[in-house]
Amino acid sequence: MKLVYCFILKNVRLVMDLERRLMKKLIEWKDSPRRKPLILKGARQVGKTWLMKNFGRQYYQKTAYINFDHNERMKNVFSLDFSIDRILLAINAETGVKVTPGDTLIIFDEIQEAPNAITALKYFAENGSEYHVMAAGSLLGMAIHEGVSFPVGKVNILTLHPMSFYEFLKALGEESLAGLLDRKMWDMITAFRDKFIFWLKNYYFIGGMPEAVQLFTETKDYESVRELQKELLTLYEADFGKHIKDRELPRVRMVWNAIPGQLAKENRKFFFGQVKKGARAKDFEMAIQWLQDCGLITKVSRVTKPAIPLKAYEEETAYKLFFLDVGLLSAISSLDARALLEGNRAFTEFKGALTEQYVCQQFICDTLYEPYYFTSESNKYELDFMVQKGMDVLPVEVKAETNVHAKSLRAYYDKYHPVITWRLSMNDYEEQEWVTNIPLYAVHCL
Repeated sequence: MKLVYCFILKNVRLVMDLERRLMKKLIEWKDSPRRKPLILKGARQVGKTWLMKNFGRQYYQKTAYINFDHNERMKNVFSLDFSIDRILLAINAETGVKVTPGDTLIIFDEIQEAPNAITALKYFAENGSEYHVMAAGSLLGMAIHEGVSFPVGKVNILTLHPMSFYEFLKALGEESLAGLLDRKMWDMITAFRDKFIFWLKNYYFIGGMPEAVQLFTETKDYESVRELQKELLTLYEADFGKHIKDRELPRVRMVWNAIPGQLAKENRKFFFGQVKKGARAKDFEMAIQWLQDCGLITKVSRVTKPAIPLKAYEEETAYKLFFLDVGLLSAISSLDARALLEGNRAFTEFKGALTEQYVCQQFICDTLYEPYYFTSESNKYELDFMVQKGMDVLPVEVKAETNVHAKSLRAYYDKYHPVITWRLSMNDYEEQEWVTNIPLYAVHCL
């Protein structure tokens, strides 16, 4: 299925050539006098391996790459002791790269498969700080919670998420549109709103998984993208069976499969009774923690009070659950391209869930904000998101289209008088007396 629309793809760059925004953080890490071994966290298939290797190619003379998956020889190297000299000799022999300080990047991939290698990062920090070491693992969070000795205080940590809408624009050759967002040129952003909306709807379908974006740049074929997304979902579910204890496996699958239906509700709070009759939050704590550790879901907690710091008012048992990627949400929900791009009934009924998923994803991967949500004491109204900006708490209401009647947001404003009130919608940028409307495609500007 190839759908033709009024905008033509041109000057498209492949994902392997695009610059992920996290690359800037890696450069800062390389040049820092307080550099420690770096752990790059993130779900499977978000591009960790590509980013590390590309970083090595661009900024080092040599790269020594070790993948611990099915590599018993290198696992055994770390089972003896933590002598840096001996480990370096083994890396030289395995990779054929002579590791020298400063000009060689050492990469340990799928490091969760070699728990002793995780521990060894501490000894690189203490006894081999002249060496540049990066490590990554899609199931690293799970390994840590299973008792691996984690080198607390001896490593730097960065997290790689799916591509943001901003990165998506640049990958599709729309650097000029991305530049408008960078410079917050609202008049020009408004002038090109049709193009922004077109690409936003495409992002709802394609999402930010790098392989899906790359496939679309190569084929312009929505059906092929959807098939790839289904394969990714199958891969994730296969991980469930490989790495989860038998008694916990059904609960992980129930939570995973329940998220689309729960997000489709008007009240998107996760209700366990709708997952399994009579179920309670504590019955699924381990399942949700596992999915979080693997980077597959995001938990957005409710706060009991809009005050600083928001973390102090977080409720443990009230939260929303979101997928790691909006494209995967549309895939697991079986929404086709016409539903999203042409706005038929299927999209109309599910657009609120997709839009809130999208906003949550942008907060996490493209801003410095940690999202929460808020419900009034009487439960008369709810705010979709709430973020902390410096010493202020800012309410955020999300509207999928241009209908922006906002009873909840107004009620909150009248009671708490926040310094800034944000409404995200398909309307153009506008500063009103009590609320600022930000176009959905411009969350990057926050």
